[in-house]
Amino acid sequence: MERPLHDMANLFAQLGEPDDEAAIALFIERHRPLAGGVLLHEAAFWTPSQSGFLREAILDDADWAEVADALNSEMHLRH
Repeated sequence: MERPLHDMANLFAQLGEPDDEAAIALFIERHRPLAGGVLLHEAAFWTPSQSGFLREAILDDADWAEVADALNSEMHLRH
């Protein structure tokens, strides 16, 4: 089984966000849960370029798709 090309820290770095574990956890806690009908890339807190990157990553099933899907799942969880 191949390992994913990118992890969550890589994704946050690509998005221009702080990419250490604590910063990622804080970002997710601050912005979750997304409403059930809101797609990850549609969330109001993304810049247009971040939104576009996430949209393409998921729709094009790009190298980033797996980690973007993981972030999507995290953002829709209710804790």
